[in-house]
Amino acid sequence: MDFALAASTLVGLLTTPYLLGLMLVGVIVGIFMGIAPGVGGKLGLVLLIPFVYGMDPLAGAVFLLSMHAVVHTAGAVTSILIGVPGEGATAATVLDGYAMTKNGEPGRALGASFGASLAGSIFGALFLGASLEILEPVILAFSPAEFFLLAILGITFIATLSGKSVVKGLIVGCFGLMVSFVGLDPSTGSERYTGGHLFLWDGVDVITAILAMFAIPEMISLGVKGQTYAADVLAPQKIRYSQIGQGLMDVVRHRWLVLRVSLLVAAIGIIPGLGGDAASWLAYGHTVQSSKHPERFGKGAVEGVIGAETGTCAKEGGSLLPTLFFGVPGSSGMAIMLGAFLMLGLQPGSAMLTQHADIVWSLIWSLVVANVICVAILLSLAPWIGRLAYVKTSYMIPVVLLFAILGSYLGANAWENLILIIILGSLGYLLKRHDWPRAPFVIGVILGKVAEDSLIKALAIWGYGFFLRPISLILIAMIIGSVVYYVHRQRSGRLSVAPGS
Repeated sequence: MDFALAASTLVGLLTTPYLLGLMLVGVIVGIFMGIAPGVGGKLGLVLLIPFVYGMDPLAGAVFLLSMHAVVHTAGAVTSILIGVPGEGATAATVLDGYAMTKNGEPGRALGASFGASLAGSIFGALFLGASLEILEPVILAFSPAEFFLLAILGITFIATLSGKSVVKGLIVGCFGLMVSFVGLDPSTGSERYTGGHLFLWDGVDVITAILAMFAIPEMISLGVKGQTYAADVLAPQKIRYSQIGQGLMDVVRHRWLVLRVSLLVAAIGIIPGLGGDAASWLAYGHTVQSSKHPERFGKGAVEGVIGAETGTCAKEGGSLLPTLFFGVPGSSGMAIMLGAFLMLGLQPGSAMLTQHADIVWSLIWSLVVANVICVAILLSLAPWIGRLAYVKTSYMIPVVLLFAILGSYLGANAWENLILIIILGSLGYLLKRHDWPRAPFVIGVILGKVAEDSLIKALAIWGYGFFLRPISLILIAMIIGSVVYYVHRQRSGRLSVAPGS
């Protein structure tokens, strides 16, 4: 790690008004993209790429990366205050963040979210900087066999997030897996569960599925009740900085959780193909499993917010590494970012490390500085942003539904998604009304396709012998250990969490 170069690029970034101005604009745009349900960073990148055409490569890259880096941080606002995830990666925050709002602790949840996001982004960027020269053989060692087993490890969290009824969780999770199989068979190219509809050839849009399972049910439920979002709070109160400070101190108290999740997710983010949605759920699942009191999760456990938000932001540093050095995007957002890098004249490869190390470090620091600016803005506006939790539902429900529908349509540019979001949203409302967990559905949708594609490739290359690869054996041991640990906790009577509801 070249400390002199790292320090000089940070100073250069902070003392260049042009770059700082671009970062500020990017952060503001990213905050809007994150708070608006269903819009997200990928759509923001697509909309902003035309504006950076012809710009200096470093300036254009810093601008886009700053916007993309803060989307998840801002997305936690609606996840916590109204139970509607800004995008897929912030869906895990809903489980405990929204519960804290209903318990009368929206300020504490926001403070914990902002603090964890900042810590996660810093640790993720530092992890990237520290691993620039040593992780190449590790990345190259991962193959479809390891991708499949990592996906299976994530799917085992379905049981963890199923609450008291594992059967209900497995049913919902299996339905999510079935939905993930909609589309063209990756091995034969034949249609599968598409009903002859062309828009389903690429599968069910993940954003549409997540908005349908979380945003639509919450809006229907609130409309039926006719209450404010923070219905359980006795009277609307302005969120005080003392509450936010309490949330920030929670991050300090759980610093070892933050460090563990940051390192875990930053390492996972390096692996191409898993994406930020999977990373956030893996982080949340680890948080629940490693807790001494898992029965509190889903009911307003601040650790749930901290774990999910730390993971969501920490993976950005990891996913940037394969994008820059191998031309293999670490997530779907980085896939769009890769196209922008190429358009700006930044050619991924080993030359980025040998000839353009200053640019690499500038991008690493932009992840950190952008999140510092974002958290500063959100903290200053938190008392007013918190009013979202007390707005009359007659005002907010149409707005949220409008953004959800626009996000569903724009995400895949298919009007048929509007029908899909209504069907899945109705199902999500029935699950919520009858106290069935919804989180397993999201895990099934996100990880099902990853597991299937990777299994087909692994069998084609090694046959069933891929289970005997060294890294595969380690992951198999982790999967078995995860299941055994869960069963032990359930039998001991300590596991009564229902975070998916």
